[in-house]
Amino acid sequence: MGKTISCSVLLALIYCFYLLFGTALDTITPSKSIKYPDVIISQNGVFRLGFFSLANSSNRYVGILYNQIPVQTVVWVANRNRLLEDSSGILNILDDCSLVVSNGKAEVLWSSHVNNTAPNATTAQLLDTGNLVLSNGEDGASSLCESFEDPSNAFIETMKISTDVKKGRKVELKSWKSIDDPSDGNFSLSLEPFNSPEGIIRKNNELYYRTGPWNGNTFIGLIDKYTAYLEGFDVVADNPQQPYYMTYEISNDSMLIYGELDSQGKFTEWKWDAGKGNWIFKYSSYQTNCDVYGYCGAFGICDSSRRPICCCLKGFKPRNIEEWSRGNWSSGCFRTTPLQCQRDNNNGSGAGQGDDGFLEMKRMKVPAFPHPSSISNGQCKDQCMNMKNCSCMAYAYDDGIGCMLWSGDLIDVQKFSASGVDLYIRLPFSELDKGKSSKVIVITTVIAGIVVITISALFLRCRMLKHKGNI
Repeated sequence: MGKTISCSVLLALIYCFYLLFGTALDTITPSKSIKYPDVIISQNGVFRLGFFSLANSSNRYVGILYNQIPVQTVVWVANRNRLLEDSSGILNILDDCSLVVSNGKAEVLWSSHVNNTAPNATTAQLLDTGNLVLSNGEDGASSLCESFEDPSNAFIETMKISTDVKKGRKVELKSWKSIDDPSDGNFSLSLEPFNSPEGIIRKNNELYYRTGPWNGNTFIGLIDKYTAYLEGFDVVADNPQQPYYMTYEISNDSMLIYGELDSQGKFTEWKWDAGKGNWIFKYSSYQTNCDVYGYCGAFGICDSSRRPICCCLKGFKPRNIEEWSRGNWSSGCFRTTPLQCQRDNNNGSGAGQGDDGFLEMKRMKVPAFPHPSSISNGQCKDQCMNMKNCSCMAYAYDDGIGCMLWSGDLIDVQKFSASGVDLYIRLPFSELDKGKSSKVIVITTVIAGIVVITISALFLRCRMLKHKGNI
């Protein structure tokens, strides 16, 4: 039996080595670089930074991985778009204080692109959060850059996803091209401020998925809107002048949870199961085709429990019947009867046929791009009805957001079996149930009148004939 050295003994020897040379195990300095198979390990051993390969490939990358679990789980990749073809790579701090990954030919494959006036004091430290922080100064107090500001496809505890419109800065996840290729894929995940903060996934910069607005506790456009937030998930702003950011922090230190934006555009949360020795599924953003943005087009409604899953909102018809019959619903729907306010604005002849009203639709994912208003629930309907130029097409109310109004096309409407928000769609009087009821009453009254008149006429006719017979 050959000689073996346990991992614990090996780590102890490495630790003693670094103690002798006065360099921390979790830090890279100008005088200390790492080469394959060297690693640095965060203070409590949660994460490691070093070279790794994917599948059976000999290509290598520099990245951050979970250190205490048997399944290789990568949370950040430095040279994701320029791989190392052999084991000759090096990660070090240059004279200009940039942290770089180079190959054996001294070609820079990745750089932090940071210039610092105190090169000898620059360090790169791997924290137990999984954040690699490049800083300067005796105590590293001045941060130059950090991996959390340029994440890969993983969302881990204390990371902040945000969009600062004023400064033109965005921290977003970027998917891998495939499960074995960490280069930039087609999808990105960000928190967009809009009128209310909203989680957004884009495919090639086009809107692909949205969570619905944040109401202070949850995103109201999720099918199971409470599942994802039971363990520290939050959207916050440090002060009113700062942009919102999306983060999570778990109170149980022994629990590992991480989110991943995969190469197919699906954001999935995983939870580590020590007993099974593997990650187990916790939550996914994409559950049905209804979750794809605008799947049923403008004024279409998606319901995964129905077949077909797309139909038009009440008062609307498919814009392209042929495409709809083939299962392509992206062209959406059009209104069959103009709103009364539209006829009035156009000086049409429809005046006096009844005012517009609203159709209540329960448990809905509200349309994209609402305009919030601070008015009360009771005033929300009136504000929508009284907006200029007949522009308000729908309204909804949520206690955390307030009144939401929509102008123009209603896109990305989905029917939920549970949760969701009550949505009120503006319709002409003739399309409302009360309009139809009124029509039924009118028709019934007319028919009854005709019957009464007919019977009366027959009665009078018979009476007249009888009277003539008596004469």
